Amino acid sequence: MDSADASEAAVKTAPRAVRDAAHTPLSASADNGLKIVVVGGFGVGKTTMVRSVSDIRPLNTEETMTQASLGTDDLKAVPQKTSTTVAFDFGRISLDEETVLYLFGAPGQERFWFLWDRLFAGTLGAIVLVDDRRLSDSWYAIDRLEHHGTPFIVARNDFGGPPHSGTDVREALDLDPHVPLIDCDARSRASSKEVLIELVKHLQSLTKAPEPTR
Repeated sequence: MDSADASEAAVKTAPRAVRDAAHTPLSASADNGLKIVVVGGFGVGKTTMVRSVSDIRPLNTEETMTQASLGTDDLKAVPQKTSTTVAFDFGRISLDEETVLYLFGAPGQERFWFLWDRLFAGTLGAIVLVDDRRLSDSWYAIDRLEHHGTPFIVARNDFGGPPHSGTDVREALDLDPHVPLIDCDARSRASSKEVLIELVKHLQSLTKAPEPTR
């Protein structure tokens, strides 16, 4: 389906359908697929978010980190991390009998960024997941989404530390005023759903016709 059809479908199903998706059985007859990408830096919680909100057992391409990653992957902020996504994560949410939401989690390490442009193709919208202890890790994701003209929101994942102010985060990421910035806990299904709802609301706001000039 083209982007216009996808936007129309998102408007028709938002936001109640996203909130109620866990209670909607997956249908073999679903023929409208909406693609959402979760992107961000290394270790910000993309795999966790896809796992927490997917109706199905997610497909993931996590591999155990070995000595080969030393000097390549920066583990200072996530020293407990022992595995990493090497291609993408995939989850699915059924919105109704005909419409499903496909979630793709992009790999965060710089050496896998070449996959991002492929993942962004045909995407209705994106979630940029950030850790505000290392906001610079998200600059490239925002740059690529803006390059593709893909609408996105920014979700600040809760890592337990004292958060920066929303103004500081906006300035650090150079966000346009219309781009939503929200807080979330990627481990929580309810919180991750609220992020999806916020994205759909943002997409709705972009499809509204401008008020006629009087």
